[in-house]
Amino acid sequence: MTIDAARFQKLLDDFKLEQLFNELGWERPHLKPQAITVNGEAFTLTNVAHKRGVAVFRCSPDRAGRVPTRPLLLKIEKEAVKRAYEHLLVFADAGETMLTWLWVSRAPGQPTTTRSHTWRKGQNGESLRQKLSQIVWSLEEEEAITLTDVITGLRNAFDRDRISKSFYEKFKAQHEAFANFIEGLTAASDKAWYASLMLNRLMFVYFIQKKGFLDGDENYLAKRMAQVQAAAGKGKFHSFYRQFLRRLFHEGLGQAKGERNPELSRLIGDVPYLNGGLFDVHDLEATHPSIDIPDEAFERLFAFFDAWDWHLDDRPLASGKEINPDVLGYIFEKYINQKQMGAYYTKEDITGYIAKNTVVPHLIEQARERCKVAFEGESSMWNLLQADPDRYIYPAMKIGVIDAAGTVVPESALPDFVQAGMKDAKARMFERRYNLGEAVFYTAAGERGALPTETWREYVERRSRCLAVREQLAKGEVKSADALITLNLDICQFMQDVIDHATSPDLLRAVWQAIVGRVPSNGDSRQKFRHGITILDPTCGSGAFLFAALGVLEPLYEACLERMEGFIEDAKKLGKGGEKDFINVLAEVDKHPSRRYYIFKNIILHNLFGVDIMAEAVEICKLRLFLKLVSQVDVGRELEPLPDIDFNIRAGNTLVGYATEAQFDAANTLASDQSHRDEIKVRIADLADLFDRFREQQTVHGGKVTADDKRALRDKLSGLSLELDKYLSRDYGIDPDAVSPLPPGEGPGVRADFVTWRKSHQPFHWFAEFYGVMRAGGFDVVIGNPPYIEYSKVRNTYR
Repeated sequence: MTIDAARFQKLLDDFKLEQLFNELGWERPHLKPQAITVNGEAFTLTNVAHKRGVAVFRCSPDRAGRVPTRPLLLKIEKEAVKRAYEHLLVFADAGETMLTWLWVSRAPGQPTTTRSHTWRKGQNGESLRQKLSQIVWSLEEEEAITLTDVITGLRNAFDRDRISKSFYEKFKAQHEAFANFIEGLTAASDKAWYASLMLNRLMFVYFIQKKGFLDGDENYLAKRMAQVQAAAGKGKFHSFYRQFLRRLFHEGLGQAKGERNPELSRLIGDVPYLNGGLFDVHDLEATHPSIDIPDEAFERLFAFFDAWDWHLDDRPLASGKEINPDVLGYIFEKYINQKQMGAYYTKEDITGYIAKNTVVPHLIEQARERCKVAFEGESSMWNLLQADPDRYIYPAMKIGVIDAAGTVVPESALPDFVQAGMKDAKARMFERRYNLGEAVFYTAAGERGALPTETWREYVERRSRCLAVREQLAKGEVKSADALITLNLDICQFMQDVIDHATSPDLLRAVWQAIVGRVPSNGDSRQKFRHGITILDPTCGSGAFLFAALGVLEPLYEACLERMEGFIEDAKKLGKGGEKDFINVLAEVDKHPSRRYYIFKNIILHNLFGVDIMAEAVEICKLRLFLKLVSQVDVGRELEPLPDIDFNIRAGNTLVGYATEAQFDAANTLASDQSHRDEIKVRIADLADLFDRFREQQTVHGGKVTADDKRALRDKLSGLSLELDKYLSRDYGIDPDAVSPLPPGEGPGVRADFVTWRKSHQPFHWFAEFYGVMRAGGFDVVIGNPPYIEYSKVRNTYR
């Protein structure tokens, strides 16, 4: 069900919110007007609609007749929670010239995040209509709607944001079968590698075709293959692979629309330009131009893919047949990453815990260094912890200890033997029920008071710890990132609140620069590139830890932009211009059709770096990052070219190679080589500047990089890597210039020892590959789960 655009605009222009929500399928108000006082100022929350326990309130303006400033909005929101826990707030000024919609996401186990949308009279309301289309219900749907449905709808409206063993088993068989179909490659390793590349490309295409991004056709590939086969007829000369797929990949998805010839456009239809490196001509394709794959391979593969539902969001999987990007990570961990190599799958709760407790402390410390005054004195940001301790204690910690109203569950609610054991060590020493019995009780609100499988002893320990931490917070004793980690507090929520409650532009600027590192100034494109936080996983695998870091940074990035808008809005109300750098940042963001796409693209390009010894891992990691980006948009026109992250996510051996320039110098001291070593350093520094400009070009200066640009960078890096490898090989007793004879008729010979060593060791020279970061002092955060195996299994190899 949708609401007519003209009708929606009319109701919006007339500020008829009650009628608007009624036409969205919401019930009429059921609560009386709620009078609240915030900062000594009176406000009225008027209920305009409700749905399954979610209330919509219209809030009166401030005493000056304006929409309250953002800090005041957040305090009003806290008061609204007491009236209706789940709610949507709409703020209007006295003259009815603007509306600010405010919603707070309270996803279980996640920090609360604030999202807002401001509309001004005279503006087109289409953007808001599209958001609210997520919370429209018809009469036919009415009976089945639940509270969860309404909250999910609001989350989709304002915050767009299972792994299947069966799919893995079948995918493995499909991969092997597909590799056997490949013609033009002789080595089994090349066939396996090219099969992985093709399946990665095809899975990506399957995801985006289901979004309708490929000529508006959700079955694009299968239909195009049928068209190609029908047009060719019997005795066809070219396969679907050579006649269509290669052209789709290299000339279509990998080439801007304006550069395509009419014949190609007729062949592939209306498809977006994606770039991103995934559809570049691969080395195997360049060196083996005769590669071909018969149609039968694709018919079998498409039949397999069509048996699954492909989607890009992270909704719960219901039928067991859905495939989303998380499944790809699982495929890699199970198919590519074998345990005998020491690689293990790390679950999301662990990656998330590690990411937030490494990334956020760095941001806090950077913000403190840049804006000390914000963390000192009576207005210190640490006071947020003291003002609302329960907000920063994880929900699981509070279960059965502190209820939703902030009241401590009394000891009298516990069984007598537990109360006795809490006070007397002798009473609990031999009490089996206390020490081993499962804790089961219910609070006055009817909620379970213990965690699953928790014993009474464990409950009492958790209760004691929770109340002790709460007391520390209430006394204002927690004033460092280290303390937040030690006490296992919600550090992401604290960082979010620091941004949301920033009353000084200097504090917001400090946080922004800690994340982003560069602030456009007066449109000067010649500014020196400055890194924000740099996060490395040196054994990245399919990217589990990088995804966790992405999940930590995205809401903070969004919160900074929201707060910038708040500062500028407040300045306008006072007749001022606002912070110029904030205006520049928001102007850059507004150039892009999807804010969330822009945010994720910037984080992926500028903040995330990974290395893995397995090239397949690197490709899966990049593919998942690309899919994460594409999942942020719902209409094809919002889809911008993908970032090229081939120089962020690299293949190589993290333990073999020169880590620093000093290490390179110390290992190579021959005077005769000095001038050559100096030349290498100059070339590396020049290359690092090119890398920085390459990344900036994709987000600030138009977004497009050509294949020639990338090829030039890759050639320069390959040349440097080869020369550094030659220096390093001597430490392993390898003469890089020694030539081994080949059998008669096969050429004069090769540097067999050096080539073999290079292939087996895969050196990775950090100071060359990531020179810009290393020059600035190295990576700010290093996270991951390095491979590990029992020493007894490798005792004879490593001594």
